[in-house]
Amino acid sequence: MPDTEGRRIIAVEEHFATTRFWERTADQAAFPGEDAERVYSRSFITNEFISRRLTDLRTRLEEMDRTGIDVSVLSLNPPGAQLWSDTAMATSLAREMNDVLADTVAAHPTRFAALAAVAPQDPEAAAEEIRRTTGTLGFGGVLIGSHTGGRYLDEPESEPILAAIEETGSTLYLHPRMPSPQMLDPFNPYGLQQAIWGFQAEAATHAMRLILSGAFDRHPDLRMVLGHLGEGIPYWLWRTDNLHAKTYAWARDVLNMVRLELKPSEYFQRNVWITTSGMFDHDALNYCLAKVGAERVLFAVDYPYEDSDVATAFLAGADLDHEQRAAISHRNAERLFRVPPVV
Repeated sequence: MPDTEGRRIIAVEEHFATTRFWERTADQAAFPGEDAERVYSRSFITNEFISRRLTDLRTRLEEMDRTGIDVSVLSLNPPGAQLWSDTAMATSLAREMNDVLADTVAAHPTRFAALAAVAPQDPEAAAEEIRRTTGTLGFGGVLIGSHTGGRYLDEPESEPILAAIEETGSTLYLHPRMPSPQMLDPFNPYGLQQAIWGFQAEAATHAMRLILSGAFDRHPDLRMVLGHLGEGIPYWLWRTDNLHAKTYAWARDVLNMVRLELKPSEYFQRNVWITTSGMFDHDALNYCLAKVGAERVLFAVDYPYEDSDVATAFLAGADLDHEQRAAISHRNAERLFRVPPVV
């Protein structure tokens, strides 16, 4: 019988890397202005706690068993292939890592599922990789680490990527990274450019660009997931609607605004799902449940950067009925990321 009480737990923002990934990128140049993120992302190679959990499947499976996580939806450690200025290398790197991930899922089909990596540096090649991974390889979607060289998915050159995600019925996980070079300077002091603040500011800005650009009018069936309980956007939905209507009426031509078919909040509630990754705050969860409903919330850890014990204890302690718990713990993930249900 299907699990209707939430006993099954699927975690959907769980990252991996390989020693081959670190080797292939050792001498690669990042985009201009992104050297700080290059240094930061490679610092985990020498962090034994993080590097072992990124690369060692046995350690990961042992922690999943101990904490009660049945399935992890794996994705290449962000920003994956997006950091590198050599487009051909980035494209081949994404394909290679996707093949590694496919082999991992095939070896452990009841424990792992997959989100593809792509190199948006070449949008047409990225679109083809989405079709390959969600078709031939059976992945449930694609994880994109926000901007690529300071360019965003609402821009015209990225249309093939959005079209491929919608066309294949797969799901976009829009993951944070350091702010783009154009907006980085105010975030540089005090560690603000990292997950303390800059990550969510970057991802939320990208998500709002997609909403306000009309991307979800052009692609009404496009599904997007945001981590960290929506990167702060749920708390701004009322104000976004209010100010968008006023600003469009007053200054749409001056501000190059786009006419939308719906209110901004209606796209969020139609096209966007959110996860608990790294946001284990019951008050915040309860607010999000009131704004978007349990059918739009998924469980995630943000492994290995967050503690699986804390994440699963948070889920266990949440004030949820059976239907809500089943939806958040596994049912939404099964639907969005093609994780086979237990029957």
